[in-house]
Amino acid sequence: MLWAQEEASTLKRFEFQGVEMAVPIRIVLYAPDEETAKRVSDAAFGRFRDLNARLSDYDEKSEIRQFCDKAFPGEFVCVGEDLWTVLQLAVHHAKISDGAFDPTVGQVVRLWRHARKSRRLPPEKRIRETLQTVGWENILFDQEKQAIAISKHGAEYNVRLDLGGIAKGYAIDEALETMRILGVSRALVDAGGDVGVGDPPPGKKGWTIGVASIREGEGPTEFWTLANCGIANSGDMYQYVEIGGKRYSHIVDPKTGLGLTDRLSVSVIAPTAADADALASAFSVLGPEKGVRLAESLEGVQTLIHRLTEDGEVRRFSTLPSALPEGTQPFGEPVR
Repeated sequence: MLWAQEEASTLKRFEFQGVEMAVPIRIVLYAPDEETAKRVSDAAFGRFRDLNARLSDYDEKSEIRQFCDKAFPGEFVCVGEDLWTVLQLAVHHAKISDGAFDPTVGQVVRLWRHARKSRRLPPEKRIRETLQTVGWENILFDQEKQAIAISKHGAEYNVRLDLGGIAKGYAIDEALETMRILGVSRALVDAGGDVGVGDPPPGKKGWTIGVASIREGEGPTEFWTLANCGIANSGDMYQYVEIGGKRYSHIVDPKTGLGLTDRLSVSVIAPTAADADALASAFSVLGPEKGVRLAESLEGVQTLIHRLTEDGEVRRFSTLPSALPEGTQPFGEPVR
């Protein structure tokens, strides 16, 4: 134990930044020297690039796009370990959230992206048609061959997979694991506001995370000290569109095909960043009451959900880490 304490005291703090998966990536780690820190962070950024080439909906050459574009109805296609793992995890979250999170929302997401750009709601008929493509039950798995397929029923409606609500969290977890394998376990990875943390900084109980307020321009209202978990925040503070005088979030409800209209801020702590990523989207769709009930049924999951209404603010939460003493400053940037 004494050796471990002496080792920790020799570690130095290093920070690296870049852009991967179309989001800013920030890595903070503790290592014995700059050479080690650079080598380890380069490997972590490389893992992000590798996963983008497998899981990106935007990259026409990605593994998931190739599957969606070329697979025949009911045809099982062998896939790599990462796509297999993420897709199974996505289906798990679809099941437990009763479809509030769903990896088959590809067509719906594309339709809503167009609506946000044009600032026009899609025709109701087009929404109804697109909603027929949603249904995680249409994803089939062959466990022995590590192969996936879209059911013939799903293919009839041109089901498209979209892992945008979980891939970033999974990449955070993999970046942390990559660094851990290379000998650096005291690290934090922030990918566009979703965060994964490993072992605490030397001499600390954890990494201090500040959670952004639901009110625009207001500083962090919650401070958590965390280690070896994932944290995700979801909301419409910065990503929304107004159409016909109504405010719509970038977060799409898989059951309506439209962006959410509630003013919400959802923060989730989970055992992994992938879990936190998916659950933040699910809780946003479910709303405060149902979201908290689901959180309380899941081991290691905690959430804070704010909703702004005309009558004021509604705040719901499951068990959360104790707030830090007043005046304590958060480590780095708040989760957004």
